[in-house]
This record gives sequence, structure tokens and C-alpha cells, in this order.
Amino acid sequence: MSVARPDIAPAEPWTFPVPQETVLDNGIRLLAFDIPGQYVVSVRVGVPTPLTAEPRHLEGIATVMSRLLDEGTERHSPDEFAELLERKGIGLGAGMTESALVAELDVAARHLGDALDLLRQMLAEPAFAEAEVRRAVATRQAEIEQERASAPHRAGREFIATFYDPADRASRPTGGTAQTVGAITREDVVAFHRGNLGPGGSTVVVAGDLSGLDVPTLVQQTLGSWSVPGQAPIVPPVAARRSATAARTVLVDRPGSVQSEFAIGWSGPDRHTDLGWAAYQVLSFLIGGSPTARIDTVLREERGYTYGIRSAFRPRRVGGTFLTSGSVRTEVTVEALKLLLDILDRAREGFTEEEVRDGVDYLSKTAPGRYATADAVAGEAATLALDGLPPDFTTANLQTMARLTPADLRTAINAVVTGDWTLVVVGDTGAWADGIRDLGRGEVTVVPN
Repeated sequence: MSVARPDIAPAEPWTFPVPQETVLDNGIRLLAFDIPGQYVVSVRVGVPTPLTAEPRHLEGIATVMSRLLDEGTERHSPDEFAELLERKGIGLGAGMTESALVAELDVAARHLGDALDLLRQMLAEPAFAEAEVRRAVATRQAEIEQERASAPHRAGREFIATFYDPADRASRPTGGTAQTVGAITREDVVAFHRGNLGPGGSTVVVAGDLSGLDVPTLVQQTLGSWSVPGQAPIVPPVAARRSATAARTVLVDRPGSVQSEFAIGWSGPDRHTDLGWAAYQVLSFLIGGSPTARIDTVLREERGYTYGIRSAFRPRRVGGTFLTSGSVRTEVTVEALKLLLDILDRAREGFTEEEVRDGVDYLSKTAPGRYATADAVAGEAATLALDGLPPDFTTANLQTMARLTPADLRTAINAVVTGDWTLVVVGDTGAWADGIRDLGRGEVTVVPN
């Protein structure tokens, strides 16, 4: 006996979770997302602390400070603090973005109150022990040397140095240089923390199964007691300036390298763009956001030049970039670069209806899976808050995405991609530098590794 196959209905519309919003007594904004079944609660704290606040001669101090926050407090030594975290199964840490410090906390729901208190101590009362500061500085200096040996890192560092105005903080590494990091002292870290970290303008996101928890009270009793008298006002973000000589090619010489690393980019929008961020998400996917995108279809599947090259619009707080990066075999560097630039240039001509539908369907229909965990919801909500966007932005963005047409994508890409490129290639320049010059893509400069 045969059984008729059931009809497959279209997926129901999906929406990003809606939070309960509260403003604490000290001005912190609290967003609480109740997600049944997520018994490990994820917390994010976004504190506006732009890298532009770093003294020029101490760049990297924000990164060093963020790594020291969980290395002991005024009440607990580093060992005692670590033991308290381990005893309650608390995952706690912090890191820097270009515009903010972001602290992350994961803990079983029953220990949320204790974990929030340790989080408050970490942010408000870090000890910055002399030995820990020296260790953090030495670790960061060692990382800088390792990054210099990594072709992707080296290409990324040369890209920002070429693309951004040298006077702008964006033109230099987030984590500083060997010279600036090496100059950091404990007194510098203490002063930077005191002058730049406080509750003003901060957002706390709590996501997970919150049944039986009075989250506003728990957060008020802990992070709500954080105060910094005379905290400096929040400085509005400004766009990083593009260098007047950004449209050029820089080759970083690594004799004997068996691969060539590309970093190709130009200006892009932030999420506030009037043309809608959804268009740029779909463009990223279609150009170089998956193994089926235009770039990998040609360079990986048809030619076998690479394991994969990715391309994406990367928003900053204000403005952004459109960046393509990846590696190819040394012997095919010139041909691969020619093909890659042709694909990027032809993207301005537009995309077919079928391509647009494929991109929209993938991004919209996988959204429920991408945001299925408390951790993912907390991360997205914190990012939106730091960008000055409402919690329903993700839902509205997906709704806009469903209505996109080929004309919308063509308008969006031509609004920011001009055909000029900042082009960085890291590898054995002796094998292909002349060939790249022959491509006629403007001024070519060779620099040592």
C-alpha cells in the first residue's frame, strides 16, 4: 500500500525574540530575552569605549585592559576569582571592538545572581596586579610577532594601513604595535580604566530560560550598583577617513612563499544605510559568502586555484568596508587576481532573479537556526544595541530582505563600489610582481614583510 506524501507548506514567518526592557537606576539599559529551554543563560555587557580614546603612544591598552578584567578584583586574588568562577561553572571574559568593550558571561540559570555579582566586580573593581599586567603585555607582544608571521594577519594589517588615513586610529591594529604595547604600565591601565569604563551608555543583555528569575532585580542589585562619579560623556562615533591614496596596490614580499594572500576592498555602508542593510547581506552571500558564490564557483570549483575566498560587507559603527580575502597557489597568483577583480567589477552589473532568490532564501530560512541559542540571541542584541539599533532590527531586516529585487541589489552595490580598489597581496613578489603591474591596476608598491 502506498502512502501519499504530505504537502510541504512554506515556512512560517520567523521573528527575532522580543525582550523585556528596563532602565536601571544608574542608567544602564537592560534587555532580558526569555527563551524557554535555554538553561544556560548568556549575558553580554556592552560598554561604549572607542579605541580612539587610547593615547597614541599606548595603543593596545584597551585590549590589554579587557584581558585583565577577569584576573582578580579588589576583593579576590586572581586564584580566588578563578576558583569562584570554576565552583559555579561560570564562563566570563571580555574583549574590545572598534567602538566598545564587550563582556561575556555564561552560567546555569540557578547561579545567575552570583555570576552577575562577579561580573560587576570584574568591570568596576579590577585589581590589575602588577604581575598580571606584565604577563598580559608580554602575551600581547608575542601575539604581535605571531600575527606578523601569518599571511592573513599581515595582509589585513597592510590593508588598513593603506586604506585608512594614517592619522585615523582605524589605520592601526586594534591590539596595538610591539612598541606601543611594550610601553604600557600598570599605572597606565588603571588610569585608562578609571577614565573610560563606566555604566553610562552601557547595555546589559540577558538571554535564556528566565522562568522563576526576577532578572531586573538581580541585575539592579549587582550591575545596577556600578557607579563612576564624574564619568566622561560618551563621544559620538565618527566615520574613519579613507586615505587620499587608498586606490593602489601594495605587495608584501615573502620570498619562497608557496601561497599568495589577497586583501581587496573599498568603502562600504554601516547598518544604518538608507538603502537597507538586507541588500548588503545578500550581496555578501552572492559574491563571496559561500562555496556556491560567484568567487568560489570560478576560482575554487572551475579553476582549483584556492580552498576558498570570502567576500563581505563589514559594517563599523559609522561606515564600513567591502573586503575580499583569501589565498591561492603562488604560480596562479596573477591569473587568479585577474579573475577575482573581474568578478568583483562585474558585480556592479547586477544579479539575476534566480541568484537573488537563492540568496534571500538561504539567509532568511536559516535565520531561525542561527539564532536558536541564548548565546546567539545575546550576541546579536548586544551588537544592535552598540550600533544604536532597536531589538526588532533583525526582524525588520529579514522582512525587507524578502522583498529585495535585482534592481535593489544593483542600486545598493553601485552606491558604494566604484571600481577603485585597495589591493594587498602577500607572498613571493619575485614570482608575480611584474605580472600584477601588467594588469594595469594603478600604482604598485613593494614593501618588506
